[in-house]
Amino acid sequence: MARIAVMGAGSWGTAYGVVLADAGNEVRMWGRRAELCEAIATTHENPDYLPGVPLPENLTALADPAEALDGAEVVVLAVPSQQLRANLADWGAHIGSEAVMVSLMKGVELGTHLRMSEVIAELTGAGPERIAVLSGPNLAKEIARREPAASVIACADEAVAERLQALSHSPSFRPYTNTDVVGCELAGTTKNVIGLAVGVAVGLGFGDNAKAAIITRGLAEAARLGGALGADPMTFAGLAGMGDLVATCSSPLSRNRTFGEKLGQGLSVDEAAAQMRQVAEGVKSCTSVKELAAKHGVEMPIVDAVDALVQGSITPQELVVALLSRQAQPEVR
Repeated sequence: MARIAVMGAGSWGTAYGVVLADAGNEVRMWGRRAELCEAIATTHENPDYLPGVPLPENLTALADPAEALDGAEVVVLAVPSQQLRANLADWGAHIGSEAVMVSLMKGVELGTHLRMSEVIAELTGAGPERIAVLSGPNLAKEIARREPAASVIACADEAVAERLQALSHSPSFRPYTNTDVVGCELAGTTKNVIGLAVGVAVGLGFGDNAKAAIITRGLAEAARLGGALGADPMTFAGLAGMGDLVATCSSPLSRNRTFGEKLGQGLSVDEAAAQMRQVAEGVKSCTSVKELAAKHGVEMPIVDAVDALVQGSITPQELVVALLSRQAQPEVR
């Protein structure tokens, strides 16, 4: 099949590495900590992020990014979104000039308001035919355990998306193709913020009515932002939109929902972060999504409220009041 480099040895990078290896590819994963890479290479298990999950023999891990990237036809980028620029500046020069890059990241860069595909294009000079994104209801632990899952691979070049689809189609993982990179990225980024809001509601002790209301209105916010940036509205009704949103907001495996629950229970952002090993991307992205929406004149009240909570200017209880006390209006406008 293909030689593939997965840059990032966290839970999602490892889980997608399992998918690629199960599909028959040679997968080399890079991690910043040599001791973790050594453990993965020798025990075929990621003890820090996916303990107890056996990894395929054709998936190995390396601490040298140049070695991991050497000869890679496909490069999967699985680092935290706000660290992408620094990582590409460090080892991006080792990415082959014809390699296709696949972003697993769901975020908008702070300060620049760039989507991850735009950061990749800026730092590597790659055209849209070499940049793809993967997004969908993809909880890492379930995928690593080979539980059934589906996702979307989006690239402006449909033939490239189809090639990546073939490389990612394993017995338990079904990828679909799309050419709407903008929609897939915005849906994935916004759902993290909405997941935080749902977690806050759960932490406050609210039930399914509250969760369903936040999920549904959150989807409307994401679709409004997508429309303003030229995305296909249908993307938000599919796996990258509604599918990912439901999984993130419904599952205790979701980092963003779990983080939101801790905030709803009264912990500060720092206290919640101290209890979690991995990054909840929505905590960083809420500010950049809010600013991106304001730049394009898009109303996103849930995102605004989550950002205010993360910044410490309102309490979880005030978040709920802020949303319910808004002026009543038509559902569709």
